[in-house]
Amino acid sequence: MSESESAPASSSDSVAPATPRSQAKAARRAEILAAAARLMASSGFTGVRLEDIGAAVGISGPAMYRHFSSKSDLLDQMLVDISERLHDGGEEAIAAGGTDEQVLRRLIDFHIDVLVGKPDLITVQDRDLHSVSEQARHRVRSLQRRYVERWVDVLVAEDPQPRVQARVRVHAVFGLLNSSPRLPDYPDEATRELLTAMAWAALHADR
Repeated sequence: MSESESAPASSSDSVAPATPRSQAKAARRAEILAAAARLMASSGFTGVRLEDIGAAVGISGPAMYRHFSSKSDLLDQMLVDISERLHDGGEEAIAAGGTDEQVLRRLIDFHIDVLVGKPDLITVQDRDLHSVSEQARHRVRSLQRRYVERWVDVLVAEDPQPRVQARVRVHAVFGLLNSSPRLPDYPDEATRELLTAMAWAALHADR
């Protein structure tokens, strides 16, 4: 079965009209996921209970089950969400057009904005992906592969080279950028500037 056949539709594929109730529910869900990411980044998936996450946002343990069926379900949704956000944001960066260099720089800027803005999510994804369900892991890996290949498309167009070489460069840059949550404290804007320069240099090393 192909990925397109087996993968569930992205949250951006169909959007129902927002109602005040649905907006409030979505805001509450986002608040829970942010708290869960923060706690799991600090203590690990196994070190956090669903009740701990609820307490962090003022929700009783039993009430948490109105939002997520289990802690594992919460982790599944958290990591699928961030993977969809990266994939869809990458597609938007490419669709905005411009020269190949402009598109590549836009991809770098987008990826760094996510890293700087959501470091807890990146930490949890890097460390706890093995704890998600098989279905969620398949979805995350599929989105990650497609995201990487879109970067490869743009890099090959901007700086012609074999795709395998471009793929190595992209993976290496992701390794560099995704380590940012473990960097020493540094002002966000200065971090962005430094990571942007390092990513661009790494993508074009020895060229």
